[in-house]
Amino acid sequence: MRYVAGVERIQSVMFPHSLDEYISEENPVRFIDAYVGSLDLVELGFAHATPSETGRPAYDPGDLLRLYIYGYLNGVRSSRRLQKEAERNVEVMWLMRKLRPDFKTIADFRAVNRCALTRVFKELVVFCRELDLFGGELVAVDGSKFRASNSRKRVFTAAKLADRLRRIEEQIRAYLAELDHNDQEQEQAPEVQLERAGTSGQDCAVARAPATLPHPGGGDEGATGHANCVNRSRRPLDAAEPGPGGRNGSGL
Repeated sequence: MRYVAGVERIQSVMFPHSLDEYISEENPVRFIDAYVGSLDLVELGFAHATPSETGRPAYDPGDLLRLYIYGYLNGVRSSRRLQKEAERNVEVMWLMRKLRPDFKTIADFRAVNRCALTRVFKELVVFCRELDLFGGELVAVDGSKFRASNSRKRVFTAAKLADRLRRIEEQIRAYLAELDHNDQEQEQAPEVQLERAGTSGQDCAVARAPATLPHPGGGDEGATGHANCVNRSRRPLDAAEPGPGGRNGSGL
């Protein structure tokens, strides 16, 4: 019995598939696209919400906002990872219309529009109300009190609701701070590569660190970036220094 066969990767087709065919009607990216399209980015205070007449064209803040919300819903909390998703993820390709901003552009968008991003979460509640996703029922009791088994924790006053909204804003700020921290860690992490010298028989671990790092033994050797070189071509006996009584120190 044969296996289910796929399509050859080099197979050419006369009528290529569109990206929209890969996205189902219930896919959350369609909600993200509709939600961002309903926002007034100028009123929310996003930078470059009104395109400039001169200079190099900037990315539409709505497109970068779509990418940011997608990362929030899918746990992608790094600008570099969002860049990779835009290059390989079909959902993000559909959402971004095949735009591929680099990680620096994504990070700068979050840094410049921090206050506007906080307001977007509040606009989400208004958007859900317009779609009648909230019931909005009103229950009134006229001059009567009834015993109930409701917990005190589930009784909300005006002060408690204000405190709950304040906590939500703190969580939003903590999430934005976490994104900044993840970007800083990835930028500061040194890249370590392994190189092998085929003719000399040496295995070297080369750290691509700044040239100003000091060498453990002093001097200027730290500027080369090479460390931990071990010559594996010698035998243990040949590597020993001659002793005072002969070649190997035994007097023979």
